[in-house]
Amino acid sequence: MIFTPKAGLKKSRMDWALFLSVIVLLAVGTLVIFSSVAVLPQQAKIVRTQLIAIPLALIVFGAAWSLNYQIYQDQWKYVYGILLVILAGVLLFGVVDKGARSWYRLPFFSVQPSEFARVGLILVLANFLDKRIGKIRELQTVLGAFALCLPVFFLLIKQPDFSAILITFPVVILMLFASGASVSHLAIILGYAFISALFPVLWSVINLNPDLLDNALAGYFFHLSDSWLNAGSFVAATAAGAWWLWRMSVRLYANVSGVYFAGTALVLILGFFSGMVVKNQMKDYQHKRIEVFLSPEADSRGAGYNLLQARIAIGSGGILGRGIFSGTQSRLGFVPERHTDFILAVVGEEMGFWGMLLVTGLYVLMMRRIMQGARLARDRFGYLVNCGIFAMFLVYFCINFGMLLGFAPVAGVPLPLLSYGGSNLVATLAALGIAESVYARRYALV
Repeated sequence: MIFTPKAGLKKSRMDWALFLSVIVLLAVGTLVIFSSVAVLPQQAKIVRTQLIAIPLALIVFGAAWSLNYQIYQDQWKYVYGILLVILAGVLLFGVVDKGARSWYRLPFFSVQPSEFARVGLILVLANFLDKRIGKIRELQTVLGAFALCLPVFFLLIKQPDFSAILITFPVVILMLFASGASVSHLAIILGYAFISALFPVLWSVINLNPDLLDNALAGYFFHLSDSWLNAGSFVAATAAGAWWLWRMSVRLYANVSGVYFAGTALVLILGFFSGMVVKNQMKDYQHKRIEVFLSPEADSRGAGYNLLQARIAIGSGGILGRGIFSGTQSRLGFVPERHTDFILAVVGEEMGFWGMLLVTGLYVLMMRRIMQGARLARDRFGYLVNCGIFAMFLVYFCINFGMLLGFAPVAGVPLPLLSYGGSNLVATLAALGIAESVYARRYALV
């Protein structure tokens, strides 16, 4: 849809509500980061990195805002090539941190390429969907979109960086939905993703409760991933079960095509093998995160310690909070990773309920303005780009709040603009600059 300005209406090139919400969130984030690291040995390094990242991120924001966003559609091949190169390069030249080879170590700071690759993938996918909007209801278009994303997901698995996949996959789904893809096709993809995640979770459940191995069926299931022979037996059993169900439906005169049974079996089998890959690539601490999600109290002094202490910190803040630089749970080290994964615990303790409400309100305002920019976009590409950026922030928001509420596992995912992380901050401001570029050029030239 093309929008033209009304007579006498001054065309603003900046969405000031979006910009101000971003600045306030960045200010709050900087304060709580400085407070949370006050007693850490690496305080000077963290403060220095944050003070370098803020002006750099604002410069990138200004550049992205000034640049016409349509250039990314014209040069999508270069964008796609660059994001694949930086993700592949980190496997060769990156450094290992916390069990993952996800960082380039530079003289004064480190760079995490997956943060920038996610923004690049949104731009590339928006172009793909825009060019094929006439065939968006066809399954091959949906599969083509995922084929475009597959090399990115593969390179992220090899690091392994499952947190990046956890953020990126829902973004792809939401962009497909916004472009008008068939809900049934998306349901198939979601079913595959659900099964791929379900197998590692169920294996973790059995590992957390060894008594379940006394059951023959649970024992068989637990050892499915131990060898290709066991995996082959699962494939054979699934295929035979689908065939038997189809034959039974025929005998009962049910007018159900065998394609549905074959498709269901294929989704189960592919999901199973994907689950095997995920399980084998996961590090010990990632298995622990699943176990903590399932039962944080089971290891309250070990893997579940971080989450339980974060909840205690939020509860101790009350309505008004203890005050900035006055938190005890966070500043005394009871909440590990408080400046990254659990930054909301610091906000809750030091700023209280009203601080959490402020952060939530600013995030909602920011996401609403991004979607307003999508509705006003001058072309479908701009609309899809903003939808992708909106989806990215929505996923970040849901994971971080869901993690503290027990609805999502601890995933090592920062909360943009609040959590410490130079790469995340620069990539976040780049995405927001692109969203502002879409808003600035929302009217067609007449």
